[in-house]
Amino acid sequence: MSNQTTGQQISLKNKTILIFSNMRYNSPMEATSLFLARSLARSYRVYYIEYPSTVKDYIKSKNLPEFQSVKKRLLHADDALADTELPNLKKLFSPIVASINFLPEGKLFRVLLKINEWLIVKRIKAVLKKQAVKDFVFINSFNFHYPNVGKLLQPELMVYHCIDPLITPYDLKHGFVSESQLVKKSDTVICTSKALYLEKLKINSHTYLLPNAADLSHSSKALDPVLPIHHLLDNIPKPIIGYFGSIERRIDYDLMLDVVKANPDKSFVFAGPAIKEHIPDWFYTTPNLYLTGQIPYGEMPQMVKGFDIAIIPFKKDEVSATIFPLKLFEYLGAGKPVIITDFNPDLKDYTKDAVLFCANAATFNIAINNILATDNEQNKAERQAVANENTWGASADKLVEIIEKELRLKYQEKLS
Repeated sequence: MSNQTTGQQISLKNKTILIFSNMRYNSPMEATSLFLARSLARSYRVYYIEYPSTVKDYIKSKNLPEFQSVKKRLLHADDALADTELPNLKKLFSPIVASINFLPEGKLFRVLLKINEWLIVKRIKAVLKKQAVKDFVFINSFNFHYPNVGKLLQPELMVYHCIDPLITPYDLKHGFVSESQLVKKSDTVICTSKALYLEKLKINSHTYLLPNAADLSHSSKALDPVLPIHHLLDNIPKPIIGYFGSIERRIDYDLMLDVVKANPDKSFVFAGPAIKEHIPDWFYTTPNLYLTGQIPYGEMPQMVKGFDIAIIPFKKDEVSATIFPLKLFEYLGAGKPVIITDFNPDLKDYTKDAVLFCANAATFNIAINNILATDNEQNKAERQAVANENTWGASADKLVEIIEKELRLKYQEKLS
């Protein structure tokens, strides 16, 4: 075999990358899979496979304008591929599948899951055939609900991208079985935190650590002096201690209660969707605590610009120890001082001395007051420098290196 052919076997240049995501392309929430897709599309052809809609979704949303606008793409393979704002990045719409998650784990569920997966694979194959795509790498980005899609497609390399622990009841119901299957069947596993990496490495020796990063082209808009502060902060007294993201079980509410009470002269803003079953009543009635509701990701720079300090007050437990929050480098990229609880000590390896880690409410209070008294432009520059070392562009480049290495190993195994 010629060197040219060998080179083709280990390069992504002439291949297509399929990303089967756990999030839809137009989701209002931040999505690791979408950040990676956009970064990879700078140099490679990428198909972003939309998370499948179920029959239940169809019945619930069939009359909504946003659903009507994509209905034809869901129903017909010939219309399933759509352009995005990036020339190399296409959306591939999955077909409508049966609603089966309500079933208990067992044979019936697994049989029906195989039917759903067959429908998804049939759709993807039809699109690939029409587009004359033969050489491709398949990345399952935390879509463990459909663990067999990758293998059924028979890609040159199958990658599982593990970005979070399993937390929600919906994910937990079948997730442990499905994710275990996916980790075992994948050629390569990529994990976003050290704890996840160590966990998956026990199952698959081809496991790598690749932490989350930041879209600095977006978060750094907060540094623009012309950009207005978000209007929802107009009537909130400063200084503002702010959090941007989902308000749910990960928040350490006991710690925050002590911190908020100890700082009545400061405003605490939580900007994001509130998952009410996890939130204590005092969160809604405390005078110096403000809930803005969900803010579109596009408006994140305006919101964070209004923060004097940005926080990530997650509780310290086994679940949080596996989390590498996207917002960490986004805060830093916006130049903001950052205080976080020490829920994941591995984060210190990536933030140098630019972030303050706190073990309890007392140290959290000290950190707030020290920052407000001493923060300066040099500290701001140091925070931006740390963020610049952790961009999605750099992360995508590292992912390509891993994929090409694994392609080379797989190719060598075939020759031996």
